[in-house]
Amino acid sequence: MVNSAIGRRALLCGVAAAVFALPAWAHHGWGWAVDEQSELKGTIRSISMAPPHPTLQVAAADGVVWQIDLGNPSQTARANFTAETAKPGDAITVLGNRHQDASKKQMKAVRITIGGKNYDMYPERIRTN
Repeated sequence: MVNSAIGRRALLCGVAAAVFALPAWAHHGWGWAVDEQSELKGTIRSISMAPPHPTLQVAAADGVVWQIDLGNPSQTARANFTAETAKPGDAITVLGNRHQDASKKQMKAVRITIGGKNYDMYPERIRTN
């Protein structure tokens, strides 16, 4: 009886972990983004290096503000992008994958370019024409 109670608890813990991990995996994965890459040019409004992943708020030429998701903190650091790399007001070009829902102004960056320097968040995903 004890072993079956322990087994049930272990099973329930495993199921609970999977249920709670699914939204995080979905958010941090690529499932929400379109397959084709696009380019966004604009001006940095704000920079957040806070976990779970750094983000930028970028104002496009038409004034629409986009949320740009960078890599996780270690990927962003490997790309040599830090809190001191850029500042609000800097011009930026983002190559990445937009949200599938066009009403959501969000993009997952594979590369950002600031001052002529590339910061490759996901070098293996970069597709150039």
